[in-house]
Amino acid sequence: MANRISGVILAGGSNKRFGGITKANVVIDGETIISRIISTISDLFVEIIIVTNKPEEFQEFIQYKIVEDQYLKKGPLGGIHAALKASSEDAIFVFAGDMPFLNKEIISDQISEFNKREHDVLIPEIDQFIEPLHAIYRKSVLNLLERFLLAGKSRAVRDFLSEVNVGYLQMTKNEKTEIAFVNINSPSDLDKNQF
Repeated sequence: MANRISGVILAGGSNKRFGGITKANVVIDGETIISRIISTISDLFVEIIIVTNKPEEFQEFIQYKIVEDQYLKKGPLGGIHAALKASSEDAIFVFAGDMPFLNKEIISDQISEFNKREHDVLIPEIDQFIEPLHAIYRKSVLNLLERFLLAGKSRAVRDFLSEVNVGYLQMTKNEKTEIAFVNINSPSDLDKNQF
């Protein structure tokens, strides 16, 4: 499926609750989270970008673009910025590196919805909860994001979103969406999510 969107995996973060282990490398059912993400998204995107400040941990994925944050300690926004700069496409679809159960159908639906709209960013919304790390960002927001990061007032993705034209994709809360948007934040999340 060709589209002018790069698939982006944010594989950074301090990972304190995992004792410093990079969450993207946590193994679930014999496979790392990042491998699970790549196998879900690889035929949807021609270009896949992995954002990490520990590129040595992802040597097995050198066929993809591996980039580091230009602005350090800026949280996910720093990773989004690095990916926008590295992307050869018109937009990036950002995935948190701790989402092991991504759903290809949901991703495809989000891409087709994005292509129908003029928004800078398209974010899923379920029962008033938004998922800014399962979202599509147009490359045209890069300069605004750079200014926002340089201003240094906030690292929060939500604060940046108030500066751009955001569209929300309403989704129903059901088993499919609940599983697709699961984040593994701590070892106890692994116990809870026996799907």
